[in-house]
Amino acid sequence: MPQINLTPAQRKDKRADAHHLDPVVMIGGDGLTPAVVKETDAALKAHGLIKVRVLGDDRTAREAMFAQLCDELNAAPIQHIGKLLVLWRPIPEKAAPERADAKPGPRVVKIVKFSKSGNGRPQVSKLKVLGNERVAQGGEIKRAKRRMTSVKKNVAD
Repeated sequence: MPQINLTPAQRKDKRADAHHLDPVVMIGGDGLTPAVVKETDAALKAHGLIKVRVLGDDRTAREAMFAQLCDELNAAPIQHIGKLLVLWRPIPEKAAPERADAKPGPRVVKIVKFSKSGNGRPQVSKLKVLGNERVAQGGEIKRAKRRMTSVKKNVAD
């Protein structure tokens, strides 16, 4: 997979965003193992912008690891400063499947009842209203009535 190419201005913004981050992944003496690549991929999916700390002293090896991570994970190289590598990849959208036949879920409704004299504080209560219930006037909870459909529409269906 090819790595993402960013403009210098975009890289500058990402560097600024990564400034306060702590390293999420650490590459030890064994180098870039499949387990490290897998953890880096999981961190990119969760955070998008991550820092990786490399514990080795060889600069050329760190540069090779940086390029390999960017190529394998389809990430953009943001910064390589010292033993820290900064990678970015857009977070994938999580699409929740919408059910067409889903009924409305429970919700919390705040009911305010004012005092009869007008001088007292109003009573505030929070009630959990289910999908098939409604709040009537006066704060009572009633079951929702079924909608009446005409006889002609029923025959047409």
